[in-house]
Amino acid sequence: MAADPLPRLARAEATAHARYGREGAVAHFGPLVAVHAGPNLPVDTAWHGGSAGLSAADLDAFEAFSAAHGQSATLHVLSHAAPPLLPLLGDRGYALEYVLHVYTHDLTALPPPPTLDVQEELNPDAWAALSARGFGPGTETMMRLVAHAPGTQLMTALVEGKPAASAALSVQDGVAALYGTSTLPEFRGRGAQTALLAARLHLAARLGADLASVFVTPGSGSERNVRRAGFGVAGARLTFVRR
Repeated sequence: MAADPLPRLARAEATAHARYGREGAVAHFGPLVAVHAGPNLPVDTAWHGGSAGLSAADLDAFEAFSAAHGQSATLHVLSHAAPPLLPLLGDRGYALEYVLHVYTHDLTALPPPPTLDVQEELNPDAWAALSARGFGPGTETMMRLVAHAPGTQLMTALVEGKPAASAALSVQDGVAALYGTSTLPEFRGRGAQTALLAARLHLAARLGADLASVFVTPGSGSERNVRRAGFGVAGARLTFVRR
């Protein structure tokens, strides 16, 4: 039986999360890696990178870090590590905010190369502008942060020769994280997401990764796309926020 990929994935995500912190705004509290990247950004959170072992003292320190930076105490936990943490989090006023499904893909078996033209994007600002147009107003700062984070690989899909969709990946300890996928409204339903998934899997393999991962909203079109691309569900990412 294959080993559970979630502990490895949690460690990789927690380590990679530190890329988003500004100087002096990354901290470690037991298994938590906490970041402050700027006011009101989605990555102003902590990642639980272990299998358990979170203590009340770790949470005290994390909550003080969050308060000092004016952000809610928000943490991500993969489902394999969640059960023993629930009583502690509940007692401290944390509530489950949302759930994403975790999908993984073994990179020894790759899908066919994309049929659409997919290019590696060398201009982070151009990629960020395209991505923000797909995600919508208010996402510009976040997408610039993603585009300029160390180790990020950026890709753009073209439809009829025009930039139509964007996506990113990064590799940490052999795990390729796929994220940042957005498509301009006028090009949706044209296969851009599928092409970007295939292109990133091939790139991840060339970069030496042996496992790829992606987080998707349950029941979404993105979930259907990753299943068609050969990903299998491995668990869930649970996000808790202290009220």
